[in-house]
Amino acid sequence: MSLLYKVREPKVTTENASLLILLHGYGSNEDDLFSFSEELPDELRIVSVRAPYDIGYGGYAWYAINFDADENKFSDIGQAKSSVQKISNFIDDLKKMYAPKKTFLLGFSQGAILSYALSLNFPNKVQHVVALSGYLNEELLPSSISNDIETDYYISHGSVDQVIPVTWARRAPEYLSNLNLSNQFSEYPVGHGVAPQNFYSFKEWIDSRL
Repeated sequence: MSLLYKVREPKVTTENASLLILLHGYGSNEDDLFSFSEELPDELRIVSVRAPYDIGYGGYAWYAINFDADENKFSDIGQAKSSVQKISNFIDDLKKMYAPKKTFLLGFSQGAILSYALSLNFPNKVQHVVALSGYLNEELLPSSISNDIETDYYISHGSVDQVIPVTWARRAPEYLSNLNLSNQFSEYPVGHGVAPQNFYSFKEWIDSRL
């Protein structure tokens, strides 16, 4: 396997258990989102992945974020595209290993940005996307998007997020709706994080699709 990861095996045995893949945010690691895996549906096999770029102090990134002299942030699109390809290959490896009934992809922040990109570059590789505190970066999308995509999306964002403005997040449901892709969007009165009621909301969304 090309990326490091941790697994929580299903707590109830079912044939071809559905797979939930977790992609952490910038500067974090595979333990971060894995910490709530115990609270997620028992029948899921949960795989939490470590991003490929080591930025020190136990933190990893899917791609570099740089600042110019005026403190403007910009993303390393080359690294981001390379990470999308790595995640795609990793999902292929997991599918060969486990033959899951359905595949869910859950990303937080940078992980959410890449979850959008992966689902639109590789049609139906994943059936369901949970995008938390991220946005849809059009620089990572293909020049034309397949009409055959059936993936649906759960999107949520903190209304007082100081890292990724909520206005950026609001563009995603609009963009997806224009492609006739099913999506559910909600905002919570928090910053760059997941409120407890947000957690229960996406857990329910996942549950209803198992």
